[in-house]
Amino acid sequence: MRLSRRSRIAACGASLLCCLTAALLPGTASADAADTRHPSGGSRAVAFSDEFDGPAGAPVDSAKWQTETGDNVDNHERQYYTAGTGNAALDGNGHLVITARKENPGNYQCWYGRCEYTSARLNTAGRFTRTHGHVEARIKVPRGQGMWPAFWMLGDDIGSAGWPDCGEIDVMENVGFEPGTVHGTLHGPGYSGSGGIGAGYTLPGGEAFADGFHTFAVDWSPGSVSWSVDGNVYQTRTPADVGGNRWVFDKPFFLILNLAVGGYWPGDPDGSTNFPQQMTVDYVRVTAGD
Repeated sequence: MRLSRRSRIAACGASLLCCLTAALLPGTASADAADTRHPSGGSRAVAFSDEFDGPAGAPVDSAKWQTETGDNVDNHERQYYTAGTGNAALDGNGHLVITARKENPGNYQCWYGRCEYTSARLNTAGRFTRTHGHVEARIKVPRGQGMWPAFWMLGDDIGSAGWPDCGEIDVMENVGFEPGTVHGTLHGPGYSGSGGIGAGYTLPGGEAFADGFHTFAVDWSPGSVSWSVDGNVYQTRTPADVGGNRWVFDKPFFLILNLAVGGYWPGDPDGSTNFPQQMTVDYVRVTAGD
């Protein structure tokens, strides 16, 4: 998910100082080390886990996540990301629900004028970073023209290196006009934005990802990133794929969950799009590599 200047700063909080501070501090695990079974067999030590347990309407755990605010002019997204629980809250059934609404009660201003939509974006910068491992989330995406849910990662040195030199690993992105397809992409110096390196995965039989939960993951090791959906590996990328440009993925990254509305890639909502729309996250887990 391409970043605007404003969102690059917001990725580490409300200021560039926060970004620089987060880049200098070591990441802290938000869960005690434990063993968990992995689909490939064997067990891996848990570095981070959020099962989103808690009462309905509660905010996410602030020891694990921070909430970004603002808009995104570079992508021409239409939403304003809000703080609080109006657009991101637990549902009381072990899920995080990120809700996109066609509203603007706070009179938020976006790059195009008065914002038409609100939504939420969360990240773990300054709270948890990881170099390599198995990164996984079980998510039910929204549906409709203009919806753009994503689970992704940014290099923790974004405050000093900037984007795209910091690197970006998109574990899962979906655009509403492709209800049965998700995308996994790498962005880095010389291969960013529409030039990112990746592939799509399409469900069989005309199924839509919004019809149920699916597990999106990357297996990330030195010089290699592999993507899977429900345990089905659909691409692997190595330094040989970046066209002689720098491979910038063997360093700490932090996690991001967000639901964008509109933008260059998905296009804007239209009369067929119903609101509110929800991105429902069952869990996020990061385990050590093999």
